[in-house]
Amino acid sequence: MTNIHETSTAEGDSGADPVDPTYRDPSLPVEERVENLLGQMTLDEKAGLFFQTMITIGEGGEIAGANPMFGIPPTVEMVEQRHMTHYNVFGAAQTAAEMAEWHNRLQELAASTRLGIPVTLSTDPRHSFSENPGAAMLAGPFSQWPETMGLGAIGSEEVVETFGDIARQEYTAVGIRVALHPQIDLATEPRWARQMATFGEDPELTSRLGAAYIRGFQGDVLGPDSVATMTKHFPGGGPQKDGEDPHFAYGREQVYPGGQFELHLKPFEAAFAAGTSQIMPYYGMPVGTEYEEVGFGFNKSIITGLLRERYGFDGIVCTDWGLLSDAELGGQPFPARAWGVEHLSTRERMLKVLNAGADQFGGEAIPELLVDLVRSGEVSEERIDVSARRLLREKFVLGLFDAPFVDVERASAIVGNAGFVAAGEAAQRAAVTLLANHTLEGAEAPVLPLSRGIRVFVHGFDPEAVAGYATVVATPQEAEVALVRLHAPFEQRATMFENFFHAGSLDFPQETVDEVLAIARAVPTVVEVFLDRPAILTPFAGEVAALLGDFGASPRALLDVLFGDAEPQGNLPMELPSSMDAVRANRPDVPFDTADPLFRFGHGLRY
Repeated sequence: MTNIHETSTAEGDSGADPVDPTYRDPSLPVEERVENLLGQMTLDEKAGLFFQTMITIGEGGEIAGANPMFGIPPTVEMVEQRHMTHYNVFGAAQTAAEMAEWHNRLQELAASTRLGIPVTLSTDPRHSFSENPGAAMLAGPFSQWPETMGLGAIGSEEVVETFGDIARQEYTAVGIRVALHPQIDLATEPRWARQMATFGEDPELTSRLGAAYIRGFQGDVLGPDSVATMTKHFPGGGPQKDGEDPHFAYGREQVYPGGQFELHLKPFEAAFAAGTSQIMPYYGMPVGTEYEEVGFGFNKSIITGLLRERYGFDGIVCTDWGLLSDAELGGQPFPARAWGVEHLSTRERMLKVLNAGADQFGGEAIPELLVDLVRSGEVSEERIDVSARRLLREKFVLGLFDAPFVDVERASAIVGNAGFVAAGEAAQRAAVTLLANHTLEGAEAPVLPLSRGIRVFVHGFDPEAVAGYATVVATPQEAEVALVRLHAPFEQRATMFENFFHAGSLDFPQETVDEVLAIARAVPTVVEVFLDRPAILTPFAGEVAALLGDFGASPRALLDVLFGDAEPQGNLPMELPSSMDAVRANRPDVPFDTADPLFRFGHGLRY
């Protein structure tokens, strides 16, 4: 394969015919520019368009070499030899200026190639609190907001569209032009590891907020100031068997015992109406439906039949990451997520994805294999041109050919500016959801909000942060109130990467329950829980003075709410089950299906 690739590249770069620069004329219609450029591209150059993989920022904003830990090739090799022009930025930047400088160096490298096709940069979410190499990045210099589930708790289209617009400005300032989000799956299986990045389990709420999110990033019409949204995970990634995640073989099955496959399409219908530019199918494979039982990225009945034909979607379809090739991650084996087609070779998997109707392979960097498929006659160049047109068209529409570089000073002024940071912090406070707030015997008012200066015992809170609001004491017995912060429980798994995806039981370990209850029986106790998944709060509900949940908030944002500087405004975007027995009996595709939930969808108290 390598020899084929090198020979064809040399032939393409020898350039018997001079390059016709007509495609660089911004006064011409986009379709004319696309056809002019496509007609001049070699097969190798076309093949490079089909691959979008991770890219890293080099030290000090320089072009990066190889990253063996995550299997990322050197940037120069990917651009110059593999002709790749789409990348997902991996890792957080130190500063906006560094990221902008790196982006400009990358575009200069792309401009030095034969046709000078600019790079399109994408990113997983990077405005919240999660750090998961497979799903989200730390905010770094960007403004910091609650997770998407927190936007669901706020429930406001205006807030979501404002977030999208601010994120758009910060992304474009450093050269990011594609958002690998929103994630508009319905979180109908309470154990599912990916639900923090959703708007919750209600189809109506998710549809409203998902459309607002897309409008914020793209505007009314995709253009030079837009960030294109790759909405995911079509046709809905929530109904995972046992709540396991399909990054892993044990989570590959999506099940529909309630017969609600169509319900999970509702948010995508709203996304199409809002004009989403791209779609990502999920890893999972449908079981027991009318559709082929293979992963959605390989699934012609889903991509061509449902997405292209029924919904008339003609935008870019990019697979989820790593469907074709086995890899290593952190020195540990990481097999391709080729669910239902594990028996096929990498070559056969690629052919199946193309035949299904997808345009781009996420997390792959093997264009020489695509070139060989065309040269062998297994794939026609006409089929390649169909996807190449879509991919080139978006580069032109986003204005990348006309203005590929960013202003480094402007990036520093835009990213993480005081107004954007304040808006994010306000959303963090607003998303805090008050679940219970009791009036203690002999008191005239509920425990919350707390009075400034009281004596508090803290567990899970930063004592230094609390010291700005109250007097921190060493034992519950010395305190007037205890503040306890917990993280929704999850099970430890075998590998590093698995443990980024919080899965398994929603029950707190007994030692945690005993520890919290011992505090609560010594002093009135406020328990606050980071709900990246629902948690079984039943052991605490009758014992603590107050219960709250957050969906990504700084210590200061939480303390502002606890001490009354801000009011909790969140409402649960999902229900909180009363027991694991109820969770196990829940039908994974049906919203609000756990028996006798402790707190129902939409629950949220105010002061």
